Amino acid sequence: MASAPGSPVRVRFCPSPTGNPHVGLVRTALFNWAFARHHQGTLVFRIEDTDAARDSEESYTQLLDAMRWLGFDWDEGPEVGGPHAPYRQSQRMDIYQDVAEKLLAAGHAYRCYCSQEELDSRREAARAAGRPSGYDGHCRDLSDAEVEAYRAEGRAPIVRFRMPDEAITFTDLVRGEITYLPENVPDYGIVRANGAPLYTLVNPVDDALMEITHVLRGEDLLSSTPRQIALYKALTELGIAKEIPAFGHLPYVMGEGNKKLSKRDPQSSLNLYRERGFLPEGLLNYLSLLGWSLSADQDIFTIDEMVAAFDVSDVQPNPARFDLKKCEAINGDHIRLLSVKDFTERCGPWLKAPVAPWAPEDFDETKWQAIAPHAQTRLKVLSEITDNVDFLFLPEPVLDEASWAKAMKEGSDALLVTAREKLDAADWTSPESLKEAVLAAGEAHGLKLGKAQAPIRVAITGRTVGLPLFESLEVLGKEKALARIDTALARLAAA
Repeated sequence: MASAPGSPVRVRFCPSPTGNPHVGLVRTALFNWAFARHHQGTLVFRIEDTDAARDSEESYTQLLDAMRWLGFDWDEGPEVGGPHAPYRQSQRMDIYQDVAEKLLAAGHAYRCYCSQEELDSRREAARAAGRPSGYDGHCRDLSDAEVEAYRAEGRAPIVRFRMPDEAITFTDLVRGEITYLPENVPDYGIVRANGAPLYTLVNPVDDALMEITHVLRGEDLLSSTPRQIALYKALTELGIAKEIPAFGHLPYVMGEGNKKLSKRDPQSSLNLYRERGFLPEGLLNYLSLLGWSLSADQDIFTIDEMVAAFDVSDVQPNPARFDLKKCEAINGDHIRLLSVKDFTERCGPWLKAPVAPWAPEDFDETKWQAIAPHAQTRLKVLSEITDNVDFLFLPEPVLDEASWAKAMKEGSDALLVTAREKLDAADWTSPESLKEAVLAAGEAHGLKLGKAQAPIRVAITGRTVGLPLFESLEVLGKEKALARIDTALARLAAA
């Protein structure tokens, strides 16, 4: 059932262009891409856009943009071409129609004239009798007279695939051997009454014609696998398919309340992670851990390390929980793996209009380059850079009132006066000298360094938490720093 030994690996990633890409889709793309690259195989990128009511050109463009941003390259597909073009299903309708006619002619499919009301009635009766409620095969063997009678009523038939009356067993690459009994896999529709082909036909037909050897997809599609295997056997008999691919069903990703992470969940949108400044390598590292791991004691690794080690047999079948905090932490680790030059360049979008709150002319490249190495050590996502460095480029810091209330305790004014004196006399080319000045001011008022820093930090940056204080003072400069301490003293006096 799997591809023949030595057969070149060919996998596919085939999303529908409906809405924004989501992280579950990215995880599926990642595993297929890593599998193809690990085996020096071929990744086919195919667009399943036969649902005209839901598909959009905007979503199609977003899919291609997302793949490029994530760093996924594909060997066949849109913008690349290949021997099995076109790679958009909406441009392959003649192919599906031809295959459907061949299935009908060979007896692997038949026309079903049942109305929806009749189907619902018979299903309800089956449920009441404790029988499986799938399609009961009513139109499997209609006589010519029965067909003519239905046509005379003006009924438009759908096309159903004729499932074999035998169990279907296959070995899932993730879950092991699985068997489906015939009563649980009834005949199913492959072409609508209006002639439009259904996913149940177009997906396996494309896989067959594009010679896909391994199908790695979400476990929500597991129940359709016996149908596809039966269809593959028919397509092989007709000379359309060469072999039945191996199937591997990836564990679903859980969101809140142990429910499958859906497109509607805010934390599922890939665009959200891009906007917040996740690195592609950080996000992919975390998503790879949703069902797979490089080793028991290593959570942080590069995409190249993943490709070198990836084996779909190591994927776990159990659902994986999406943990945003862990995702952020792993992304932060990848930020710290960047070179300083790369880090400063990647922060660019968050340092410019319209994101940055300062005027373009107030941005100082020299100050940014000086503070960047210190900022790199503390960010979880790149978008945090704006709040971390705004005190350098705004005329006055953005004052957080809660931070002011927390830091400006009784005696803070006296401490600030002493700190100003010590800082005025310090060497502003040395963070260590600035630290000694603040330490001395604290000692003069019976405070340790941590307590002494808090009022100064709020006066300088507007917040109690931020970049290293003494390096921040050095980059800001003596004149501005002392002026901000004066402003804080004036506010304390007025209060």
